[in-house]
Amino acid sequence: MQKVNDFLKECGHYFLATVEGDQPRVRPFGTINVFEGKLYIQTGHVKDVAKQIAANPKVEISAFNGKEWIRVCGTLVEDPRVEAKKAMLDAYPNLRAMYNEADDNTAVYYLDKAVATISSFTSAPVTIEF
Repeated sequence: MQKVNDFLKECGHYFLATVEGDQPRVRPFGTINVFEGKLYIQTGHVKDVAKQIAANPKVEISAFNGKEWIRVCGTLVEDPRVEAKKAMLDAYPNLRAMYNEADDNTAVYYLDKAVATISSFTSAPVTIEF
């Protein structure tokens, strides 16, 4: 899991895919954080992505670092604890202009039953389950 975290942090941004009805939705994300041994992302409850995750928590993440790409599939589980929100916001203090661990908007999710595959054109894929 740490390798997945490090890869995504190195990329700076990744793309998160959700489903809205029968339509896939993909958007860039930039938050990734390890907290209590789980890999977390963050968004706001008011955003469409949070509504999509609530309706169907199965997601995929994809990113490219210039040499390799990663695909991560799994289920997002919301963690409503203030401690989890604070850990994310402490890791990304620039988000504090829009989010606060005590507000009703901040949403953090950890990946459950995740499978990541790191691939390139020059070597065999590496699969990581967490």
